[in-house]
Amino acid sequence: MSKETKAQRVERIKREKDGLDVLEDIYRYAQTGEEIDPEDIDRFKWYGLYTQNRNLQDENDDTLYFMLRVKLEGGRLDIKGFEAALEISKKYARGTADFTTRQDLQFHFIKVKDLPAIFSLLGEAGLTTAFAAGDVARNVVTCPISDVDKERLYDVETITKEVNNYFDANREISNLPRKYKVGISSCSKHCTPHEIQDLSFNAKKSADGKVLFDVRVGGGLASNKRIASYIGTIAPQHVLAVTQAVTEIYRDYGNRENRNKARLGHLLDSMGIENFVEILHSKTGFSLQLDDVQRYTPYAKREHFGVHKSIKSGRSYIGCAINGGKMGADGLDGLLKIAKKYEITAIRATTAQNFVITDLPSENAIFVVEELKEIGIDANPSPFRAKTISCTGMNFCKYAVSETKDLATKLVEHLELKFPHFDERLSFSVNGCPNSCAHPHIVDIGLLGCKVKHNGELVSGFELILGGNLEGEKSNFGKNTGIKFIADDAINAVENLINSYLSSHHKSFYEYVKGKIDE
Repeated sequence: MSKETKAQRVERIKREKDGLDVLEDIYRYAQTGEEIDPEDIDRFKWYGLYTQNRNLQDENDDTLYFMLRVKLEGGRLDIKGFEAALEISKKYARGTADFTTRQDLQFHFIKVKDLPAIFSLLGEAGLTTAFAAGDVARNVVTCPISDVDKERLYDVETITKEVNNYFDANREISNLPRKYKVGISSCSKHCTPHEIQDLSFNAKKSADGKVLFDVRVGGGLASNKRIASYIGTIAPQHVLAVTQAVTEIYRDYGNRENRNKARLGHLLDSMGIENFVEILHSKTGFSLQLDDVQRYTPYAKREHFGVHKSIKSGRSYIGCAINGGKMGADGLDGLLKIAKKYEITAIRATTAQNFVITDLPSENAIFVVEELKEIGIDANPSPFRAKTISCTGMNFCKYAVSETKDLATKLVEHLELKFPHFDERLSFSVNGCPNSCAHPHIVDIGLLGCKVKHNGELVSGFELILGGNLEGEKSNFGKNTGIKFIADDAINAVENLINSYLSSHHKSFYEYVKGKIDE
């Protein structure tokens, strides 16, 4: 009898027990302390749990630790959520807490025995981990200022909530071929990266002034490195119906035999766009209309930093940078104290691992900016700090071969000292393995974790990726340059690259690196 392939094993596990049904087992394991069935460990993902790397674990510590991902729907974290997150970080997660590129909050060093208490804290705060991972629809990403932005085309909060409610622990779609990512936005700066979502809706104004949504499908990174395809335009009231139809098509037709070919983009390539749209129309009962595709903001300029007047009278919002999403208990505590002191009701995480304070009295804004700076949070970030993303890295991720979070911090601080007058915003990614959790192929400078030969040994290092950009139809992925270096040389490599650019005749860094990789 032949051995199961990875795909066969995963599909069998999902058939034998729905991932949602593992919750009862989680509580049982927490109570009894018995050894966890490896197949249940796979199902733990349906509740946001991954086993973590033992890299920071004491040699004599045999505890099975998990990373826990908490969904922030709409990216929102209110005061109750803050209090719950802070307690979890301090009491159960050794002071860890990171924002992710899907507007989630992530903790480490989580023990199974503590999960009932953690789930209780989250439930009381209206937060959940269900569908934060696994072969399901992940958290729907959206613009963090949709409800307060004066320049918004449409308040997508209600639509986003409807779609999240449809996905929420829905057993009809709890077994998809692979992960599935959706974005909904009406942002004037296109801050939600719709080009790399499996399914996205992006608002625009029609010639007669009506708000419509461009629909794109099949975007992705890693094994499904593909810019999403535009398939038509719809009215706002049709977003949920199209979401349901696309999700069902993916569930029913997606590849379940090869997990490296199982994303929605792979299905589109095998099925063909025309056939896909034909099935979509048969499910919705209405047709998407082809229209002129809107122009998009370049990726590095997609942000909401600084103080801005809200659509709500007497209120403001503040966009803040935190470099790679690393908050920790100290950051959460400091931010919570500021929020309570200055009548801030909530923040919203962004898809670039930053956040926006969405609702504070305008007269308090100047004081909030100063106090944020005191705890290492910048409302007016440098061109290097603003768009730097880093993945979990070797400290916690089993797949990573290089450390990321600390390197991202050191890299930004070094560049700020070396180039204090640099005024062109650059985007960076520090990614710990060949996967693409930190989106290394859509930024100006990507560091992709790999093993590098040094003094006769294979050690942690990076490959340099250059020239990525998301800009609608003008999008392109960064190129792997083949230039590799050990982790200790990464900062100097980036510094030398910027110096080389400044010595060139090029008017922009993007133009400069395009010339280098096209040589």
